[in-house]
Amino acid sequence: MKETVSRRKFLRGSAVAAAAAAGTVAAPSIARAEPTVLKMQAAWGGGIFLENAKSYVDRVHAMAGKDLKIDLLAVNAVVKTSQMQDAVHRGVLDAAHYVPAYWYSKSKAASLFGTGPCFGWSSQEVLGWVNYGGGQELFDELMGTLGLNVVSFFNSPMPAQPLGWFKEEIKDASQLEGLKYRTVGLAADVMLQMGMSVVQLPGGEIQPAMKSGLIDAAEFNNPTSDRDFGMQDVSKHYHLASFHQSQEFFEITFNKRKFEKLPAELQAILKYASEAENSNFYWNNTKRYAEDLAKLRTQGVNVYRTPDSVMQAQLVAWDAVAGRIAGEDAFFAKVIDSQKAYAKEVMGYLNLNQPDYKLAYKHYFS
Repeated sequence: MKETVSRRKFLRGSAVAAAAAAGTVAAPSIARAEPTVLKMQAAWGGGIFLENAKSYVDRVHAMAGKDLKIDLLAVNAVVKTSQMQDAVHRGVLDAAHYVPAYWYSKSKAASLFGTGPCFGWSSQEVLGWVNYGGGQELFDELMGTLGLNVVSFFNSPMPAQPLGWFKEEIKDASQLEGLKYRTVGLAADVMLQMGMSVVQLPGGEIQPAMKSGLIDAAEFNNPTSDRDFGMQDVSKHYHLASFHQSQEFFEITFNKRKFEKLPAELQAILKYASEAENSNFYWNNTKRYAEDLAKLRTQGVNVYRTPDSVMQAQLVAWDAVAGRIAGEDAFFAKVIDSQKAYAKEVMGYLNLNQPDYKLAYKHYFS
């Protein structure tokens, strides 16, 4: 009897096990969706700006997980820097990391989004105008007018760019007359207005051009990049502070059709990762710039603050250039009016409220 019961239990257990095994074999496999991959080219071949582009990509990856990947490519990987916007428009690239000054030849108004006149504001306030003063809407209007199939976000408020590297100390604006000088964007018009002969070159060509005598003076952006380029090997006179490009930031642009096909949450990640990078850029880069400026000094570089008289002459040149273009281009004038209204209100408050930080600095570190 016991043997019969045991045999029945054994057969019943075997049947259950077999059924379970059969169910396991028969269950369909669930395929995991492949992540969306965006091909983004940067305008940077290396250095701190490529690090900044990677930092943005890392933030996207951290938030999007396995759903979205950005394949970051260095400068000229697919197209030349001057062709990047068109490549994104056509879908040859899905995205680009650069600055509006690199495509301003399509529209002078492009330079107003980061490299325009200084109305007493810094890059921080210009980004405030972009996000809360109507700037983004005006940029989108410009893209529509130009027929460009792109969506752009702006981030990383840069400190004012140095006047740059010269063969001698600049004490007066008259010394700039006739100098062959490297800059880009609308700043080229300003320096031409001041009597300089302007050559527009990509970053990697600046140092060799100055070494060979093709140019007499140059600026790029910051002490870290300048030191990486080896500018200290071709000049020992470095002037900080200038109004020629006193505010600038990165533009991250996406193919609009590709962007709009993404789920809403991934679109939001691309946007808010850009905002998050604002803070990281400022904290990281200002520290690096300060460190590399100190290193340049140890390499025999004479560092000066550009005289106020030179910067006042730059403001006069800006007035002439902006006034001329606004008279020819109604949209340019519309953007300028919007910026002035924002700067007057916001900087009116900040100038009243902000203490003189230089006064405190001198008190402790004179």
